[in-house]
Amino acid sequence: MKRVIKLSTPPSFISYSAVGGREESRGPLGGSFDFCDPTDRFGQKTWEMSEGEMGRCALNLALGKADLSHDVLDLIIAGDLQNQCVASSLGLGSFGIPYLGIYGACSTCTEGLLIMSSYLQGARESVGACVTTSHNCAAERQFRTPIEYGAQRSPTSQWTATAAGSFLLSCREDMISKKKRRAVVSEIMPGKIIDGVTSDGANMGAAMSFAAADSILSYFADTSHDPRSFDYIVTGDLGSVGSSILREILSERLPAAAPRHIDCGLLLYDRERQDSHSGASGCGTSASVLASHLLPLIEEGKLGSILFLSTGALMSPSSVLQGNSIYGVAPLVRIDSVE
Repeated sequence: MKRVIKLSTPPSFISYSAVGGREESRGPLGGSFDFCDPTDRFGQKTWEMSEGEMGRCALNLALGKADLSHDVLDLIIAGDLQNQCVASSLGLGSFGIPYLGIYGACSTCTEGLLIMSSYLQGARESVGACVTTSHNCAAERQFRTPIEYGAQRSPTSQWTATAAGSFLLSCREDMISKKKRRAVVSEIMPGKIIDGVTSDGANMGAAMSFAAADSILSYFADTSHDPRSFDYIVTGDLGSVGSSILREILSERLPAAAPRHIDCGLLLYDRERQDSHSGASGCGTSASVLASHLLPLIEEGKLGSILFLSTGALMSPSSVLQGNSIYGVAPLVRIDSVE
């Protein structure tokens, strides 16, 4: 059974925005973010509410860049790393728009784009928004220990991004005609749940690398495309450890794909200057890199086609403490530049 779905009417990115915190502003892509709060608080009293406000800010910025009001939206698909995706509901509930909350861990951004693209095939006159957030302080408190504890991090660990990405998509002709060149989602592919063969919560990149490899190999097996026809094969946040494992697998199984691979977790921070260890993680990583860096290059025609697959570590604090393997998942979307 083939997993790749070619969309009959590829939805276009109408607008997008990237929001971050202090560390994100200091990284290589900081100048391309639409807004960064040096306090990481976004005017809120708790880290959890800060993440919700960050998502609200990202959506408002995306709407403002397209000169659109929130009442043009027919659906919001959003997710974060907090229990029951409460950051998304806290931040976006006031919009009064139909809402789907999703949880794919760090793969949430691609999962949202995949679901929204499917929805727009049946609702072609609709406009949808995908929002993804993660907050370092909220995530550390939930999955490990509060940052105030000062726990030492393993060299394989990654730094959870305080970042958000928001994307407006539609198939409507009046929306599409506003842009001379645009980015479209032309193909989608759900990922499989793959055993990461480790229970080390401080080495999620390694756990997710096998899911990324499965999705990449499956995509090219299904489509018979040449990997060299893509500018990049972009993973979410494998970091240095996971990226090394993935490149080793691709070098053996699909050599032409290995040189095309880049990782959002290695793009967001300067690892040496910012001490992010193995790189960035958190579902805001791939969302903010896509919005701040990759989509502008696609719209400028500097990139023709990319495969974008955020990678998620499917774990909880309890599952790791009980010694269970960390499973990974890597949904995939193909994004093309078209006139």
